[in-house]
Amino acid sequence: MADRVYPAAKLNPPPAMANGGGNGGGGGGATASFPAPKPQMYQRPIYRPQAPAKRRRGRSCRCSFCCCFCWALLVVILLALVAAVAGGAFYLLYRPHRPSFTVSSVRLTALNLSSSATAPVLTDSIQLTVTAKNPNKKLVYFYDDFSFSAATATNGVPLGDGSVPGFAHAAGNTTIFTATIGATGVSVDPNGASSDIKKSGSFSVAVDAETRAGVKVGSLKTKKIGIQVHCEGIKVTPPRPAPPPPKAIKGKNGTVLAPAPAPAESDTTATVSTAAHSCNVRVRVKIWRWTF
Repeated sequence: MADRVYPAAKLNPPPAMANGGGNGGGGGGATASFPAPKPQMYQRPIYRPQAPAKRRRGRSCRCSFCCCFCWALLVVILLALVAAVAGGAFYLLYRPHRPSFTVSSVRLTALNLSSSATAPVLTDSIQLTVTAKNPNKKLVYFYDDFSFSAATATNGVPLGDGSVPGFAHAAGNTTIFTATIGATGVSVDPNGASSDIKKSGSFSVAVDAETRAGVKVGSLKTKKIGIQVHCEGIKVTPPRPAPPPPKAIKGKNGTVLAPAPAPAESDTTATVSTAAHSCNVRVRVKIWRWTF
């Protein structure tokens, strides 16, 4: 067999080195080495962590809002149902009714209206007898002080005001109390006063009363709420004017005799109206700034 000739141990330099050497090492270029060092053979990429992708929050917010709204609506409906059931049970058990008020008698004891055409002044006094009834068998009402006011029915000319102390109204009880409504030196509208207030003959007035009332059932007391009582169609008659003083009588010889007594029909007692007038009772509920 023929002997094989192996290449020499010294290899030819790469073209880049040969070119560099051919230039005589001029130009200052860096001489490449062969084989290439490990950093040049493989460079591991630098790991740069990326921010997590942002999820869309619009849909999740809408879903949470819908869930909260549904739960709130469900709670409101359940509370309304519980209140309705409790109210129905209370009504079937106690059968509550509003109290009733009736003006059983009224008397105009004083009336004086000045004759001024521009600013008349009114002084008057009205006495009322009011009958209050509690038609309930198991409910007790307890009232705060009553505030009364009166005015003419046609033009609403104010006739004064008054107050009555509050009281406890037992179940099935009838309470009778009196109230005095009056005004002293109050300026009134000349047109309304001249047409409504009559010094002779009767005229119609309206009476209003306001108070706060609570209900007691056994040992349980409710919160007090406003009550307004309105009575209309009440006729009042002014008192008769005082008779003139009797004239002195002279005798034949010029002596002054005692005056004759006034006739009995000239009494100044006010006329009492005993016609009963039922009143309307209205419950007033205040919620924040509104009153119903």
